[in-house]
Amino acid sequence: MKLKTKRNLMLIKKWGKEGIYMVIGCAIMAMGTALFLLPNKLSSGGFTGIATIIYYLSQMPLGATMVIINIPLFIMAFVRVGKETTIKGMIGTFMLAFFLDIFEKMEPLTEDRFLACIYGGICIGIGTAIILKAHASTGGTDMLSYIIRSYRPQFRAGNLIVIVDTIIVFLNVMVFKQIEIGLYSAIAIYIMGKMIDIIFEGIYFTKNMFIVSNQYKEISKQIEKTLDRSSTAIYAKGMYTRQKKMMLWCVGSRNDVARIKEIAKKIDPGSFIVISNAREAWGKGFR
Repeated sequence: MKLKTKRNLMLIKKWGKEGIYMVIGCAIMAMGTALFLLPNKLSSGGFTGIATIIYYLSQMPLGATMVIINIPLFIMAFVRVGKETTIKGMIGTFMLAFFLDIFEKMEPLTEDRFLACIYGGICIGIGTAIILKAHASTGGTDMLSYIIRSYRPQFRAGNLIVIVDTIIVFLNVMVFKQIEIGLYSAIAIYIMGKMIDIIFEGIYFTKNMFIVSNQYKEISKQIEKTLDRSSTAIYAKGMYTRQKKMMLWCVGSRNDVARIKEIAKKIDPGSFIVISNAREAWGKGFR
């Protein structure tokens, strides 16, 4: 009985946390759409782009339009994808529509399309990432990708979303007959994607450094002494020379790169160094 109560409390806590995320995410998305993109006829792709076209052609409220055009998707998703995903998508869509109707009545924050595409993309990217952290969606292209992949699992969701977004932005250009709308919308979509990456993966980029040198022991000791960074020696074999060598692998911050290169070149001017991006590093000395 106690175990069941504990599980119920954990579920309530989980749902409460996800609900808060969805409210915050939808509010930020609606703000970016209604106060930046919509007044400037710009699109962030997805079904919001379709709703923007309908809004300018019929003056139908953006929130109501979003709900209506998502209804066929919800019916299909309920059958093909499952109840939980569909219900979360419906809740997200209604929340977004609610906040869109609120922000739509406010004065736009800028009529400069360049500023609108930048700040609109930032807001929508942040809002989308927060909603994704709640394992939810606001319907639209996300839900469409789930449905298509239920028929064709080999299709990549990312590719499907990009294709649909491209088509919708092209439709915006055709309807409004302004190529600038497409160009600015593309910037907004790019920024939106970058903001999602930053929120999910962080901004603290790290670097992989591989150093091939016969004096690897001295280099490793100096790196540890100077930067308090450890390194790992890996057995390697040069396929051209057929010689066995040791290769140092070291992970550090951007600021460490120049100093490690300086150390390696000072000890062994002939050392071979390769530097690459490591998106995240977890463990001692890092997160």
